[in-house]
Amino acid sequence: MTEFKFGLIGGGVMGEALLSRLIAQKIYSPQDAIVSEPQAQRRAVLQQQYGVEVTDDNRKAAEVSEVLLLAVKPQILDAVISDLAALSLGDTPNPESETVIISILAGVPLSKLESAFLHRPVVRVMPNTPATVGAGISAIAAGKAVKPDHLERAQNILGAVGEVVEVPESLLDAVTGLSGSGPAYVALMVEALSDGGVAAGLPRAIASKLALQTVLGTAELLQQTGMHPAELKDRVTSPGGTTIAGVGKLEQAAFRSALIEAVKAACERSKELGR
Repeated sequence: MTEFKFGLIGGGVMGEALLSRLIAQKIYSPQDAIVSEPQAQRRAVLQQQYGVEVTDDNRKAAEVSEVLLLAVKPQILDAVISDLAALSLGDTPNPESETVIISILAGVPLSKLESAFLHRPVVRVMPNTPATVGAGISAIAAGKAVKPDHLERAQNILGAVGEVVEVPESLLDAVTGLSGSGPAYVALMVEALSDGGVAAGLPRAIASKLALQTVLGTAELLQQTGMHPAELKDRVTSPGGTTIAGVGKLEQAAFRSALIEAVKAACERSKELGR
């Protein structure tokens, strides 16, 4: 019988993103991984694309030695828990070799996960959609039974799709409002910049390329230099020039305030969904 190290329950977009990067970076080989997915067509795609074992039996996917990743919709978690209720999930004499449960389910608290997986190390994660191209950032919150070895294992998994930060669970709603929902805010900004270019006379294709690369390049510059965003803004803004004219319009439209309020609103909504 094959012994799997990594199990994935839920073969959707985020689950596949993690799986693909873990295999590409040789953190796990295809022979180490098993995916449980209810849709036959998705199972076939995942098996053909990555060479992993696939199943529609959650219990089979959960019988792994290192990591079990939960990547299902929150509303079907109870059904998954019911499937797994009879499993020991890594019950071994050595606590450090226990299977780490990683959940990327939005709004599902550690308390519920820990009551479902008694005495098991559980890590709750808020990833974001750039993880699908390996450029994400994930915030992780460790449960009560998580030891340093377990946490390192979880960080290695999430590190395959981008940066990782550790936060208390109480801050995950704020993370959701910022980095979880943030790609939508940035996408709106890129779209608006492109529309502005078209309004100023640029062809759509050129305006879109200029807008996207400007955002991408600015983010890369800030990351590589460690420069404060305000310093970069001041460097680009010369007295009486074009940029200060544009910045003035943004301030008039409360651009910064709108982004702050967007993060706060998304944070509050995340709290509501978790109650």
